[in-house]
Parts: sequence; C-alpha cells; structure tokens
Amino acid sequence: MNPLIHSLHPYPFQKLAELIEGLTPNPEKPLIKLTIGEPQHDAPAIVLETLAKSLGGVSKYPSTKGELPLRDAISKWAKRRFHLEKLDPDTEILPVTGTREALFAITQTLVGEKQNSLVVSPNPFYQIYEGAGILAGAELHFLPCGAETNYKVDYQLVDDATWQRCEVLFVCSPNNPSGSITTLEEYAYLIEKAKTFNFTIVADECYSEIYFGSQAPLGLLEACEILGHKDYKHCLIFQSLSKRSNLPGLRSGFVAGDASILKPFLLYRTYQGCAMPIHHQDASVAAWNDEEHVIKNREIYTRKFDSVLEILSPVMPISKPEAGFYLWPKLSMTDEEFCTSLYQEESVLVLPGSYLGREVEGTNPGSHHVRMALVAEESECVEAAKRIRDFLSRR
Repeated sequence: MNPLIHSLHPYPFQKLAELIEGLTPNPEKPLIKLTIGEPQHDAPAIVLETLAKSLGGVSKYPSTKGELPLRDAISKWAKRRFHLEKLDPDTEILPVTGTREALFAITQTLVGEKQNSLVVSPNPFYQIYEGAGILAGAELHFLPCGAETNYKVDYQLVDDATWQRCEVLFVCSPNNPSGSITTLEEYAYLIEKAKTFNFTIVADECYSEIYFGSQAPLGLLEACEILGHKDYKHCLIFQSLSKRSNLPGLRSGFVAGDASILKPFLLYRTYQGCAMPIHHQDASVAAWNDEEHVIKNREIYTRKFDSVLEILSPVMPISKPEAGFYLWPKLSMTDEEFCTSLYQEESVLVLPGSYLGREVEGTNPGSHHVRMALVAEESECVEAAKRIRDFLSRR
C-alpha cells in the first residue's frame, strides 16, 4: 500500500459525524443541515431535456479530450464571461469530470520536478488541495487567511525561499469558506512570482457565478488578459457546472489556460481514465450556452442571503460575503461547542470551521468560526436562521 495514504487527514464531514455521534437533535424540530455545499435549487430544464435526448451516447466511448462542440461552448462562455481575446478550444481547454478530481489530478501532474517541493494553499481550505499535495509527495505550506487579515492571504509575507520550492499554488477565488475575492493587484504579484520561480497558479473558481450586485468576480485568465499575459503561462483556471448551474451530480467542469501544461495533463488523464460521458457533454453544452438560469440562480441567492442576514445580524457579527453561498461568522464560543449545542437544542447542523483549517504555529485560522451553506430553499434557510437567533439569544 502507498505509505502516503496514512498521511491523509479525515475529511471534515467524517470528523463532524464523529463529533455528533451519540448526540440527539431536538426531536420537536426537523433537522436542517447547513453543512455541505451541495446546491438544492432546481437543475435547468434545458439541461435535463438535452440529457434525456442524448442518452444514446452511452453506446460510445468518450474521448478524454472531450468533443469539439463542448470545448467550443466552453471557449465562447469563458471569452464572454472573462472578456478574453482568445481561448483556443483545441489547446487551452480540457473538459473534466468535476473540478474535485481535476484539482487532485493536476497536482499529480505538476509536482516532482523540484527538490523538496511545496504545494502552497490558503488556510482554511478545500481539503482536496491538501490530499492532492500529500499523495503527490509534496510538503504542504499553508497561508493563513483569518479575521486579522479580513480573510485574505497576504502574499507579500511569503518569502522567496518558499516561492523557490513551490510547484503548485492553490488560489480559491471566490474563497471557500469566506467568499473573499482575489484582486488584480494580487494576481499581478502572483503571476510575476510564478514567472520568476517557475510554479503554477491553480485557480479554483467554482463559485465565480454566485455573487451579489452587478460586479462579477475577477478570474485569473481575466487578470492575465488585463495584464497583457496573453499566453496564460503558469496559469490555470478550474470551473464547474456544479454551483453555477445546480448540477453537482453531472460531474462536469473544465480546466483552461497554459497550453504547455494542458498537453501533458491530457496525457496523464488519458491513463487515469477520466472521460466525460457523451450525454453529459451534450448536457454541458446546453448549460454553458444558457445564462438565463444562472441569473435567476443569483437572484435566489441574493434574496436568501438578505433574509437570513436580517435575522442573524442583531445577534452575531456577520456580513454578506463578496461571493459564494457560505456564511463564515466568528463566534464567541468554540466552533465545536457551537455546533453540538445548536444541533441538540435547535436541530440545526453547521460545520466547525477548525475542520477546514490546519494549526500552524499554534493557530488554526478556522477555529471559532462555523461554515453555513445557504444552499437549501429560502424558507428552510430562514427557519434555520431563526433557530440560530433563538439559540444565541438564550446566551
């Protein structure tokens, strides 16, 4: 057995299950889960109709590279969304079966050239970043993004010795769990460091289409376009239909950017055996070509956040994130105590923030926070907010 398997940490939801084992939620109230970021809004009808009409595709082996109509639809969407002059569907785009497996796979592709290589990640973080780094044989280097820095990474504090060892830098923008967005100035700084020290910026952008107001979050390739970095060297974005289109079960996304990386990544994936089924590709084309359902989705999230924040703001320090569908409040009690007490008293389940972070130099920036995923219907989220308000009012 690969000995690195034993270095993997339990997934946050496994730790949560162990935390509440033996505890009983309030039997007088139906359980409301705000734990997993799984969109509960309706899937777009146009996608489901296309999927049903395309089921004959199960009789064909799909290619790892994906069919040209899908890559072309992705190219057109990305150029519209990020104001790109060009994005070659043949060399700069690769469809993937969800960003989770692709984020893992790209790390296996990129790590290994440098001695004592580092995978650099925000902290707290999406745990696949850590697991991918561990199984690639790299050392993990965590960059805190806690309350003291307004939940942003201060990249200026990273020394050149760290950048020298870095092979993969994970950037999650909009961030999971805080919803913060990476700025053009930050991307300009990181791109220059990537050029100087030869590492890849892996931008996880799967929450980019859930935002509030008219200003869409900046993307990495969009920053490259503005900065004149037209070949996207050292830069990759990872996009998904899971959050944008409420299609987590379709397992459909894409990687785009540096063609010199995507070529060997395609070779790796050919051996790995991850190819999107033809009928999923057809459904994905329909999703990327339609923006109406995405606009309606954002409107639903906006109403939901406004309603929930009106209830919670008087009893806890909380604010609307820049983007994404999580609330990330700071607590006066420990996150595990908040979670277990809320579960037992109000039958609402949230995720302790410390489970999303790692302790570095005695501090876990996720501690004394909880993550609340506002993915259910508005009425259920409002009911959960009222219960949390009552729970806090008693204290």
